[in-house]
Amino acid sequence: MARIVMKFGGTSMAGTERIRRVANIVRKQAAGGNQVAVVVSAMAGETDRLINFCREANALYDPAEYDVVVASGEQVTAGLLALTLQSIGCPARSWLGWQLPLRTIESHASARVESIDGEGLIAAMERGEIAVIPGFQGVSEHNRITTMGRGGSDTSAVAVAAAVGADRCDIYTDVDGVYTTDPRIVAKARKLRAVTYEEMLELASVGAKVLQTRSVGLAMKENVRVQVLSSFVDDDAASADDYPGTMIVSEEEMNALVEKGEMERQHVTGIAHDKNEAKIILTRVPDRPGSVAHIFDPLAKASINVDMIIQNVGRDKGETDVTFTVPQSDLARAQALLEDRRGEIGFNRIITDSKIAKISVVGVGMKSHAGVAATMFRSLADRGINIQAITTSEIKVSVMIDEDETELAVRVLHTAYGLDAPDEAA
Repeated sequence: MARIVMKFGGTSMAGTERIRRVANIVRKQAAGGNQVAVVVSAMAGETDRLINFCREANALYDPAEYDVVVASGEQVTAGLLALTLQSIGCPARSWLGWQLPLRTIESHASARVESIDGEGLIAAMERGEIAVIPGFQGVSEHNRITTMGRGGSDTSAVAVAAAVGADRCDIYTDVDGVYTTDPRIVAKARKLRAVTYEEMLELASVGAKVLQTRSVGLAMKENVRVQVLSSFVDDDAASADDYPGTMIVSEEEMNALVEKGEMERQHVTGIAHDKNEAKIILTRVPDRPGSVAHIFDPLAKASINVDMIIQNVGRDKGETDVTFTVPQSDLARAQALLEDRRGEIGFNRIITDSKIAKISVVGVGMKSHAGVAATMFRSLADRGINIQAITTSEIKVSVMIDEDETELAVRVLHTAYGLDAPDEAA
């Protein structure tokens, strides 16, 4: 017997038929003698509908009341799934965020989990009851409803799994695992049996949309084993206990799988791309101490994330050009902030470009193997793809290129690192 937390996203909960299918997946897991808790998202599109209601009611809405409204989407699906499970003979009940309670910081629309009291939940699971929990929501120290931002249900599920000491947290999505790259771009992309927390954290941060970044960080901190798998399976499909998806595990567990011959160690695990980046160039910035701080301090205070940064020495002595990237959604705001501080910063003009993309190669194998970056640069150069900026970490190399060359770059790099699946006829 195992203790399993299962999470189902909005597309999995989009309507009564899909909720019925989810209920059957949950029943199969419970029928195996496992203790089960389920975390659910709102129906696909429901959160956007509720957000629009808030805007129509008051364009300058109170964030606390906004959370009350948007959290209701998950409450509906939690109740519907509990009812559906009861209809097929499964003992089930819903647990709202304040009933657990799931405590968060007082930060509406972007709350972070502080703690969960899992005692009542564990007792219910040990009685054989299936707990159904609305994701995305919690309660602050002042007993106000809070929400965790887009993808917050992933974080809820991992937090619940940590609180109840779950053996595994299964994240059911509209894909059947984590692939070496986007299968819609590369037909030969391979599904990975396992990925380390570090790799998944990097992949999520550079464009892979499978898991919310914060959920991966929490899983790594709490050592929660996470599995990504599809909820769109036939009734006779293999149980999740047979590991049809991708496991997110510690590096120690990954090494054990490699030693057993169950996993092949690659220098590069995956290729990610992100077209939601925009480039900003500030020309003729005074080249003196404090100039760069004047640029990035206001952006940080406005919670605008800056990624790639390049500082070039200008032609005229004492001046430099500073190039950096921000999320596309923050471009106009960033530009306005910098224009307001033109005199303080001392730049000549702002040049922006939203037609760029970030391409990243990720893999823990980079720690012990040289030449990964060189392979990337050479492969792109051979196809005439110009690199505009570079950023690196211990297990990641990212480059900025023209948006129009995104798919070509992904395909070229996927082949260059030997990630293509073999031909079926081979």
